[in-house]
Amino acid sequence: MAEQSKRTGNFAIIEQFLADGMDHMFGNPGTVEQGFLDALESYPDMKYILTLQESVAVLMADGYARASQKPTIVQLHSSPGIGNGVGALYQAKRGHSPLVVIGGDAGLSYLNMDAQMANDLVAMMAPVTKYSTMVTDPRSLLRTLRRAIKIAGTAPMGPVYVCLPMDMLDAVNEEEVFPTFIPSTRVAPDPDIIRQAAGKLANARKPMIFIGDGVAYSGATDELREVAELLGGEVYGVDYGDFIMDYTHPLYQGSTGHMFGDYSHPITSKGDVNLVVGTYMVPEVFPHLGDIYAPGAEVIHFDLNAYEIAKNHKVTLGAVSDPKLTLIALRDALQEIMTPEQVSAAQKRTDEIRQAKEARLQAELEADQKTSGSTPLHMADFAEALARRLPENTIIFDEALTSSPALTRYVPPRKPGHYFVTRGGSLGVGIPGAMGVKLYNPDATVIGFTGDGGSMYTIQALWSDLRHRIGAKYVICNNGSYKLLQANIDQYWKERNIGKHEFPISFDLSYPAIRFDQIAQAMGIKSMRVEHPDQIEDAIDAMLADDQPFLIDLVVEGDVKPEAVEKRTRSSARVLADTV
Repeated sequence: MAEQSKRTGNFAIIEQFLADGMDHMFGNPGTVEQGFLDALESYPDMKYILTLQESVAVLMADGYARASQKPTIVQLHSSPGIGNGVGALYQAKRGHSPLVVIGGDAGLSYLNMDAQMANDLVAMMAPVTKYSTMVTDPRSLLRTLRRAIKIAGTAPMGPVYVCLPMDMLDAVNEEEVFPTFIPSTRVAPDPDIIRQAAGKLANARKPMIFIGDGVAYSGATDELREVAELLGGEVYGVDYGDFIMDYTHPLYQGSTGHMFGDYSHPITSKGDVNLVVGTYMVPEVFPHLGDIYAPGAEVIHFDLNAYEIAKNHKVTLGAVSDPKLTLIALRDALQEIMTPEQVSAAQKRTDEIRQAKEARLQAELEADQKTSGSTPLHMADFAEALARRLPENTIIFDEALTSSPALTRYVPPRKPGHYFVTRGGSLGVGIPGAMGVKLYNPDATVIGFTGDGGSMYTIQALWSDLRHRIGAKYVICNNGSYKLLQANIDQYWKERNIGKHEFPISFDLSYPAIRFDQIAQAMGIKSMRVEHPDQIEDAIDAMLADDQPFLIDLVVEGDVKPEAVEKRTRSSARVLADTV
């Protein structure tokens, strides 16, 4: 460590991070950060996780932050570096991930030169962060960092960006290092609002409950379940990425969806009293533009993010409050006021919801049986075999997308901290996200699921796993296509009365075929390609045999036409050659 009297900002910022318990840094180095990265060698407690592309650093840190629910450091380079990380940071912002992104700049003395890599870095990062700033005086270096860390870690959490010019870091820094203070947001709602909410919910004929990551972040999953059971209300996840309720619970009904209001509207318009906690209604790509609730329905909304309450749709009662304290108060109030008739009605609703859910599950299992053992493989065969072999402490990071329903049917999320799902809309989080979760849970088995399209955004992350001996597992659901886009264009055709026809060739990834097992092996990762049912169990056993990284290239059924793609591309090549 440098002598205190000669300590520069390069050393001071590392000491600040360590004082805040931040001992993992995910990054990709550049020239303007060379002094700071050189200083890292003096601090063995700071673990620098090297990645080969900036989006990998962001998404790996996102997984670590989601697992720890604490501010996590990302180090990016100047303009090209933060440009590469913007898409991944959008994912982190939509998911309220507390990332503290630091990025270098050549120096304040060069700002007016319009030199190589010059740009308005603060403005570049502002749309995808909760707070974006630049240090312009070495006497406020640590002060600015602490402000950013506080903002990132204060609910509603989110990523922040601090630009650190080289001359600010090279200057002698005499600021005191002390831990950042993150204020508590355990704010309870007004008791009168709770009494009103409990009265409306107790009298509901069809209560509906919509929840998001705010419930998970406040540790309120048990209280949510208790309130749902008291009401006998269906529970739906909205804009969530972490575990919010046991998937096997009879009242849990899945997600409202993230694409189309035509899918969610039949769900949101069912209830006469709607309870919304820890999320907002409803973040879709193509949302319903009218009223999403039934005529005359009551809407009760509690969240720590005031911006999200009544942002798009009506609310009749609500408050800015902590989900856990809110649900505790609501539970206690319901227990106090519910009459025997209301309790009986709630139990009847629960029984009816349970029976309907069991019938749906049985129908899905029977459909799986009809395709079991066939080739191309179906995800259900793999998921069923995996469920029989998984260790109890397994954590799933799910970016399987169109394969997720089969996965969660056989490996249903049951407890907090053991299931994470992609959120925010950007692809590529499955592999690095699993690595971040594994770094925070080194003794657990962590498996990242992704698709062939999504994995190619961040496949180079596999290299970082071996370099840092992380030991996550990976399953690439290889259907040779952007299958989610195929599903989405089906909806597009229906909405516009366009007859179903062949999918656009740009959705087909089958030619040339991508060998993910060979890509993994080229980076030193053990792997197996699974194409037939009799290969499934051997591959799972090999994956779970030790705590080393392992990848399964799982070839599953898809709507692809490699011969047609090859023919089309050859024709295009001939036309181009003739033109030239």
